[in-house]
Amino acid sequence: MSSPQDPVERPVPVSFWQAFGYWLKLGFISFGGPAGQIALMHQELVERRRWISEKRFLHALNYCMLLPGPEAQQLATYIGWLMHRTWGGIAAGALFVLPSLFILIALSWVYMAYGQVPAVAGLLYGVKPAVTAIVLFAAWRIGSRVLKNAWLWTIAAAAFAAIFALSVPFPLIVLAAAAIGYFGSRVAPERFAPGGGHGAAVASAGPALIDDDTPTPAHARFGWGRFWRVLGVFLALWLGAMGALTALYGWHGTLTQMGWFFTKAALLTFGGAYAVLPYVFQGAVDHYGWLGATQMIDGLALGETTPGPLIMVVSFVGFVGGWNQALFGGNSLFAAGAVAATVVCFFTFLPSFLFILLGGPFIESTHGNLKLTAPLTAITAAVVGVIVNLAVFFAWHVLWPKGAGGGFDAASAAIGLIAAVALFRFKAGVIPVVLASALLGLAWQLLLLPLLVR
Repeated sequence: MSSPQDPVERPVPVSFWQAFGYWLKLGFISFGGPAGQIALMHQELVERRRWISEKRFLHALNYCMLLPGPEAQQLATYIGWLMHRTWGGIAAGALFVLPSLFILIALSWVYMAYGQVPAVAGLLYGVKPAVTAIVLFAAWRIGSRVLKNAWLWTIAAAAFAAIFALSVPFPLIVLAAAAIGYFGSRVAPERFAPGGGHGAAVASAGPALIDDDTPTPAHARFGWGRFWRVLGVFLALWLGAMGALTALYGWHGTLTQMGWFFTKAALLTFGGAYAVLPYVFQGAVDHYGWLGATQMIDGLALGETTPGPLIMVVSFVGFVGGWNQALFGGNSLFAAGAVAATVVCFFTFLPSFLFILLGGPFIESTHGNLKLTAPLTAITAAVVGVIVNLAVFFAWHVLWPKGAGGGFDAASAAIGLIAAVALFRFKAGVIPVVLASALLGLAWQLLLLPLLVR
């Protein structure tokens, strides 16, 4: 029974297969890039289902923001692991990616086999301004929960100015924010306390399965024995896969080089998909020649409009590279593309699982340690500013598609404004907004625009 101090009953424990169903659903509806996906998980897991509390969610998010790779996918892996051990984390992380992989393989095949289709172009035209609105809305949702005082607002504003006006690399922004958080915890510790100012949100949501005071489960406690076992398993997986490719195709074979290149991309690049993409572009287009510059840009458009992490555009790079290289002969182009896309996806995401399963127990031990959590709180504030910069980046390329001298795209602006009103004013869901915007883009491109240019 609930009490006056606990007006909402604690949720019923969730089985592995119940969680599996949610993670599968999330894989198909996780549009809007990392900001939108994180906001979607927060709304569902913190506010509606109450599987995890606000503070525990943000604590996990702060860690994932520090890591190279897709932070939203890593956050899903972290929560799945915390709830249902290693297999829970693997299921959550894999299901976040697999629907997008299958969808992108299919779209890549249509793209390579049939070229530019006017109907597809029209749908993409409508989705791009909607994605801009979704990212901006997600930044507002996260910022409204994280930026609880002038210190954190200042960090967010400074991060935006640094990346927008000065092109400061994202890793430097992270390091600067961490330093500010560390020293700020000594000068004004109450300003950097984790979850500070979130009490209203927690009270309105009610108690969670993994609440603020829920003890860390046994499987999530740090131990050196478990640390070395996890590291050994992941090294064996990577060496086994790389060894098999080398034995079959040689070290200089296309699939082997894809595995090696995307391992480096996963390990050495920080800051989310938009920090990784310049590195991928340089390697895949300029160095290896797996695909052309125009194909890379088209792949980014497809990645923006499919569920899953935006870095899944690497599977498009793999598919087109395998197709262009005709790895299995001219009569097996689809098989070559699908295998290459799968290889690229495996080597890109394997480190993400390692970071969570290896580092998660250490992070779970830092809940009450302000010296460790304050830098993470400051980093989250900085990331809000970076997400706003991402929205500006989208808006610029959507509203001025040919650059400043190419004219303003009023139709895209109208679709983006409609999407923003639906999200901010009417609290519409991401999927209805994406679908409606796609239909508006299709109608504009195929029906209205031809009438205007006659």
